[in-house]
This record gives sequence, C-alpha cells and structure tokens, in this order.
Amino acid sequence: MIKKSWLLFLVLSVNCFCQKLPEGFVYLSSVDSSIQKELRYLSNNNFIGKPIDGYKRNKVITTYKTALALKKVQSKLSLKGLSLKIFDAYRPQKAVDHFVRWAKEINDTLMKKHFYPNVLKSELFKQGYIAYKSGHTRGSTIDLTIINLENGKELDMGSAYDYFGKASHPFYKNLTNTQQKNRMLLRTVMLKENFIPYANEWWHFTLKKEPFTTIYFDFDIE
Repeated sequence: MIKKSWLLFLVLSVNCFCQKLPEGFVYLSSVDSSIQKELRYLSNNNFIGKPIDGYKRNKVITTYKTALALKKVQSKLSLKGLSLKIFDAYRPQKAVDHFVRWAKEINDTLMKKHFYPNVLKSELFKQGYIAYKSGHTRGSTIDLTIINLENGKELDMGSAYDYFGKASHPFYKNLTNTQQKNRMLLRTVMLKENFIPYANEWWHFTLKKEPFTTIYFDFDIE
C-alpha cells in the first residue's frame, strides 16, 4: 500500500509540475484542457529564430478571467469541429526586453525572409512591431488561431503568425474568400466573449476590462 501511494505521488509530481502563480493567474489547461497550444517563443520558430527569455515550458498562462472567456469561445468552436490554438498568452517582461535587444542588433536578420521580408529591421520600433512594453505582460492578451480538429491543421488565415506587414492586418484586401471567412470567424467568436481585436494583427486580442491594467509581470513560464 505504501509503495502504491509513493508511485501515485511520483506520477502526479511529474505530470503536474508547475509553479505557484500570482493571484489572479491560472494555467489555461486547468480551466479548459481541450484548447490547443504551440508557444512559438519556446522554440526557434519565431521572428528571432531562437527561444525567448522566460519561456521554459509549453504552458499557457493567462488571467483567470481571460481563461474563462476562452473556455466559452472554445465551447462554441467545438460544436463546429474546431478548436482554438494559442501561440502566445502571458509574456514575461524579460521576453519583451529580449525582443528590444534583438531589434537593436541591426545585423541579426536570421528570420527576415520568413517574418519581415518587406520591412527594414531599423524601422521595427518606428512602425510599432517592437515596443518596450506589451499588453501580453499584463496577462489578458492572447495570440491565437483556429484549427480543424479532424485533421489538426490550422485554418488558412492568409498570413503567418507574427508576420510583420500589411498582410497581417485583419481587413487586408488581398485575401481569398476562404481566408477572409476564416479571419472573420476568429474575430467574431472572440468579440462575442468580450475580447478587443488589434488593428494590425488578425491573431491578437485583449480581454475587455482586463484585471491588470498597469502591472507588467515578469515571472517565467514554467
């Protein structure tokens, strides 16, 4: 009996390793484990081309209010055989600082071809692609898309996530009917659950009346 108890303890410890979050924050999986995730800043598949400071595990962290709203969005999409997929949620300030350092290194253009082919790196601050503060760091801003549960593929949104350019604007005109429809589906379901869209990125939404409006957190994602 003792051996079985210890075995159960070890299994739970391995599967439930997590940190104590600040009050008001949760792991999204504790509210809705069906929402898919791929934290791009944990990998090399991002505009810098390497893992970003503060990202240590593929865990989505948000404010509790944001998680509840996302759960409502997910329940509606699931009826259509679809699911949300999170690219980024809470983002530590140290990650934002990493972006800023990178943007100042003008010669580091490893991922330019994929993420900012038509934008000079020297213009990233001026054009608003890189900033010293981010709403993500307050915990209620989400970058996401929609996937088809039958095949696991992302819906075609007409541009890559984190693409720096006009093609990422939600109402970009040079899209196919399917791409426009997919963007509007994401926008519509998010708006209905009180998320505010961002004018320059189809994937970016912030919860209306977010609980933290002036605090920029810096705890790691682990």
